Amino acid sequence: MRAKLDFDLATPEAPPEASIEAAVKLLESGFLFRYAEMGAEGNEAALLEQEFAALLGRKYCIAVNSGGSAIFLALKAAGVQAGDKVLLNAFTLAPVPGAIEHLHAEPVLVEINERLVIDPSDLRAKAEASGARYLLMSHMRGHVADMDAIAAICQDLGIMMIEDCAHTMGATWNGVQTGNFGLAGAFSSQSYKQFNTGEGGLIVTDDEDLAARAILMSGSYMLYPQHKAAPPEAVFARWKGRMANHSMRMSALVAAILRPQLPLLAARNARWRKMHDRIAERLRSHQLIRLPKRPAAEDYTPTSLQFFMEGLDQAQIEAVIKDSTAHGVPIKFFGGDTPEGFTSRAPHWEYVSPQPLPRSEAILGRLCDIRLPLGLSDAQADTLAQVVLESLSEALP
Repeated sequence: MRAKLDFDLATPEAPPEASIEAAVKLLESGFLFRYAEMGAEGNEAALLEQEFAALLGRKYCIAVNSGGSAIFLALKAAGVQAGDKVLLNAFTLAPVPGAIEHLHAEPVLVEINERLVIDPSDLRAKAEASGARYLLMSHMRGHVADMDAIAAICQDLGIMMIEDCAHTMGATWNGVQTGNFGLAGAFSSQSYKQFNTGEGGLIVTDDEDLAARAILMSGSYMLYPQHKAAPPEAVFARWKGRMANHSMRMSALVAAILRPQLPLLAARNARWRKMHDRIAERLRSHQLIRLPKRPAAEDYTPTSLQFFMEGLDQAQIEAVIKDSTAHGVPIKFFGGDTPEGFTSRAPHWEYVSPQPLPRSEAILGRLCDIRLPLGLSDAQADTLAQVVLESLSEALP
């Protein structure tokens, strides 16, 4: 009898009871807008910023309405203007090049390697050829590049790096948390990330001017003194009146739901890593399945699992996916002809000028992806792996 998973892999982790209590209390108060006349005391968003900055070990934090908004505002506050070239790894989600397009800037796509991370040699080549002075470093699907090498290239060429850390909350490279390598780091609390608030974003930085500009542009209505993890008044004095209001601030309600989840980060990541490694070990037993290698320097936070089906053409891969989906394990495929759900690659972004990416296309054309909900039990994780292995055998007798 074929294995079948009885757990919906699209099930997000529910916020804890403390988040529900905080949300109810705030709803009863009516103070859902972060800049209500309550001031900084008891201001959920201001407290969240203070606590998240401490968690990341950075001076300043700006809470906004989504991870995409965090990327956009971080880039704009860093100085990206219309027409500027922004380097970007070719493996990422559509909102990342979308943030560059939002600025009317020009993405310069950089090849990835078999680890699914940016290729340092191609980064240097593309930076020198394009003259780009900004890098949007996307830690896609929780895979962390050699950040020592990337930071050295940025230092050599005078490139400002903004990190997209939507998939790496709590991940490290050589003991340093992602979000600490660049000028700023952008995070997400969308439901399928480490923290679940539906939508939400956070920017962290040690740069006082970037922080002040981002706070003003997020839509503070000159009520920036209510922020707790912000630069002094003298910094704001340099920028207020010069920054447009983009109305991207986080609501107090989202902050109230998020704050009680911060202490849960380490335990959640430990559970995700255990689940990922348990499934990965079983999948590796099949001669046609290969998983990206992870170096010892990378302490990863896998909310999903990626693997390659080696030696199979697109039709064969899609046959495996169809069978696996019918048995309760939907597999996302980055090699599809059209973007679906949370998968896409450069040829699907028609707003980005076509750029040759032969290595990335060859890699992504075989890449499969499975979401790992935190509520998956060990037994269900074993069933998930068994479904994939049986589907591979069924589709390829």
